Amino acid sequence: MRSPILDYLDSIIATTEHVDSGSTADYIPELAAADPTRAAIALCTSNGTVYASGDADHEFSIQSMSKPFAYALAIEDHGLEYVLDRIGVEPSGDAFNELSLDPETGKPRNPMINAGAITTHSLINSEGEKTAVDRMLEYFGDLADRPIRVDEAVANSELATAHRNLGLAYLLHGSGALPADPTESVTGYIRQCAASVTVSDLALMAATLANGGVQPKTGKQLLCRRTNRHLLSVMASCGMYDAAGNWLTTVGIPAKSGVAGGIIGVLPGQIGVAVFSPRLDAHGNSARGVAMMELLSEDMGLHLMEATRPSRSSLRETQLVSLVDGTEATIYVLQGDLVLSSIESLVQEIVTHPPRTDLVVFDMSRVDEVMPVAERTSSETAAKLIEEGYRIIVVDPEGTVENFADSHGRTIERWTPEQLSDAVR
Repeated sequence: MRSPILDYLDSIIATTEHVDSGSTADYIPELAAADPTRAAIALCTSNGTVYASGDADHEFSIQSMSKPFAYALAIEDHGLEYVLDRIGVEPSGDAFNELSLDPETGKPRNPMINAGAITTHSLINSEGEKTAVDRMLEYFGDLADRPIRVDEAVANSELATAHRNLGLAYLLHGSGALPADPTESVTGYIRQCAASVTVSDLALMAATLANGGVQPKTGKQLLCRRTNRHLLSVMASCGMYDAAGNWLTTVGIPAKSGVAGGIIGVLPGQIGVAVFSPRLDAHGNSARGVAMMELLSEDMGLHLMEATRPSRSSLRETQLVSLVDGTEATIYVLQGDLVLSSIESLVQEIVTHPPRTDLVVFDMSRVDEVMPVAERTSSETAAKLIEEGYRIIVVDPEGTVENFADSHGRTIERWTPEQLSDAVR
């Protein structure tokens, strides 16, 4: 059975197909030539399961989505206080490549704009024969759980037109905010941004931040919890440049965009998400990517200001029982709030280990709330099970989902807890 979560991501791709505003990053020739019709989306749960749709295998350059991870590595190298002395954390209100410094301190306002990112790169330590770029690529590889390389064509294309970033670096150097050589710093920063990734890579990287700095597949602690919390705070306030305020009020999660067309988002404790579409809006963010993220936030209740409980697996236990009439049944006992990240564990269990009985019971007696995307995922799962010959029964004493039907509109049989109790005696 194909996971309905993949069907849901397919629908996000289809629903946003009409969004064709904006244009590719024309100031970098290699990015300007990108196919503007490509689109992809991926999400990764806290247990490391990745779901992806669209052009999910297409590689593109990470660009400014590298900035949060470079900032984390600089903090891990030197400590938070050392880095804060050199780079601020205030939203600038400026475009990402603005030639500006804090007028009082002379340092970059935050690490998410280019001035701060160039300074950040200069703070990453070399280790023996490993340059700062080598260490960044190694770090990206640990985050994505696969080797990450530089796209040399993109790096060379961007280096050939790096006049503004060089200007920023010399301005920083002249103010004393950049002690390193400006040309070397810009070259390293651009190569860092030219690392080649997919949306699946980015979803895993974002999920590491959602997971308190622990890579969800390997279990490696890649940044400490204090650094992780600080980083997510800066992403929330500064990650989307001069559109950060609008982003926080609408989508409502820490995020970072890149001018190749990618956006990563982090819902702490639950999931990492990534989208890709090359056309950029006036702020330098993917126009279709923003639309995809807005849909995800609305459907999944991602907004940090939503008063939802922390996510945990919705599957409390699975029981294989015999009913009084001799029928065998599989009972899935559910719990807590059903959001996509919590119900995913149930869907994954059903997909990888299909029920061994024709009768399947979903006991929702311990369920408190069902988000719309969880109800949709549940109805699609029910439809797939029915089509494969299963009989479905729902036990929902609190009526958390009224008139529950599968995705084809077929009403699902309901039992009371007393009926279930009498049936299994």
